[in-house]
Amino acid sequence: MKKVLITGGIGQVGSYLVDIMHDSYEVTVLDNLSSGKEPDLPSNVSFVKDDIRSSDARELASQNDIIIHTAAQISVARSMSEPLFDADNNVFGTLNLLEGARSGDIERFVYISSAAVYGNPQYLPIDEKHPQDPMSPYGASKLCGEKYCSMYHHAYGLPTVSIRPFNIYSPRQDPSNPYSGVISKFIGRLREGLPPVIFGDGSNTRDFVSAHDVVDMITLLVSGAGKDGNVYNVGTGMVTRIDELAQIVLDIFDSSMDIEYKDPMPGDIKHSSSCITKAKGIGFEPKIDLYKGLEEIIG
Repeated sequence: MKKVLITGGIGQVGSYLVDIMHDSYEVTVLDNLSSGKEPDLPSNVSFVKDDIRSSDARELASQNDIIIHTAAQISVARSMSEPLFDADNNVFGTLNLLEGARSGDIERFVYISSAAVYGNPQYLPIDEKHPQDPMSPYGASKLCGEKYCSMYHHAYGLPTVSIRPFNIYSPRQDPSNPYSGVISKFIGRLREGLPPVIFGDGSNTRDFVSAHDVVDMITLLVSGAGKDGNVYNVGTGMVTRIDELAQIVLDIFDSSMDIEYKDPMPGDIKHSSSCITKAKGIGFEPKIDLYKGLEEIIG
């Protein structure tokens, strides 16, 4: 049975990966529990509480056949206020794991990047050839991680591949986390009897992709699909305005509350939508539409 290391395996994407992979692989989860969540893992999954920047994490990476690197500092807002913290986690943490993988016998290293690497789009939908011009330290650090993965493939022959998910959501997003996504924030406020808050005028657009679809793409790459050294967008190709999203959530809650508007967030991107032609070329097909995904969360 092949050995798989999932970094950030207690998080949103990582935990779904554990759910679907633990019966077919020998899975180890590496997580520093910075989210505050306690591990709730299947009995046949090994858990290591550690930081991706540690020497032990580097050694652990060398002992696995497949590495899926989902662990990261994911908050754009925090990266704007603490860019050194962001880079330390996302750049040096990724480099540490790549070094571990280089000293082992890795079949594939899957790096979870972000659509934040593109910055404000020059054209829509955004394909993988679009210029990368990050507007935040977070976007810059994720792009740096991608470049290290690509370099390790070209310089050392390491079988790396990266994905750029757009806006991920799922029932496992934590609305109590101040850095949580807009969907979980909207839902969290409505559950507290408060109106959804939009930063800006609501005209910003996003491509919201279910964590289930992101996991499907990762498992495709784990199985050998895609080309080493490449990067793939993961989204739906659909565009949703933030005020439209808020209204959908209000409708599912059967709420007549008014939306509350506040000043835009610094570093926020105005419009974003994905071109997923390249991902579809290796067998990816998003299955969860936004309304269905929201209903799964709200229940």
